[in-house]
Amino acid sequence: MLNTLTSTALFSWAMFPVYAFQGVRVRMRIERMLPAPVPAAGEMSGNSEPVRLLVMGDSTVASVGMERIEDTLAYNIAKAVNECTGWPVRWRAAGGNSATASDIRDYILPHIEERDWTHVALSVGINDMKNFHVVRRFKRDFGSLIYALRTRFPQARVIWCPIPDMRQCPALPRQLGRVLAARAELINAMGTRMCHERGAIVTDRVPPQQHNAFARDGFHPNGEGYRIWGRHFARWIAPPEGESDPLPDAAMPEVTPLRRSA
Repeated sequence: MLNTLTSTALFSWAMFPVYAFQGVRVRMRIERMLPAPVPAAGEMSGNSEPVRLLVMGDSTVASVGMERIEDTLAYNIAKAVNECTGWPVRWRAAGGNSATASDIRDYILPHIEERDWTHVALSVGINDMKNFHVVRRFKRDFGSLIYALRTRFPQARVIWCPIPDMRQCPALPRQLGRVLAARAELINAMGTRMCHERGAIVTDRVPPQQHNAFARDGFHPNGEGYRIWGRHFARWIAPPEGESDPLPDAAMPEVTPLRRSA
């Protein structure tokens, strides 16, 4: 595994001129879209103790380019959990366009009100990858973000979704997509390690998405894309019947897993 990651790192740095040249061209060409102008919190009814869900992250959590609350990520995670379990869900979204792991740690988390969140869903790493942050920097920033979350919300399950395959993005030229996919592999490996060491849950990557799941900029998800992401996150909040609890053994304090009511 180490040799594979070393080769990936060497490849990505060898391709840095391609990243710089094509990245500038893509930035100049694609539309710069704004975060969704919708409420950042909501509630869905049910018949048990509520899931109290905090969704934190980058432009995906800000649901850039969307106009309706029904097309946003936090809403769709909450909706998927509510529909598959019947649990009530109280949710809150806290995302920043272009936010990196350190931005979320330093500028978003400190302004989250104190609440007894049961779950914190994280979508972070894409901007660290896109900005070509070295893995050592991501280790420091993402690792300390997990520490900060675990300290402030000690009873919450922290769930991180790794970076998806960037080669799917319609806006990215093939070579740029390959370079970013290589950087994502490095970020994802370190993020997974930090989660395992510091008591967070790692999901699988979001399933491959077709072009019709992307917004008009060809980079961010659209409403359909966020529904896919929402259903994906929900599997780690409310595992389907027959699947094991994803909580790492002995990695968290005593937290009672939520279960479907009979």
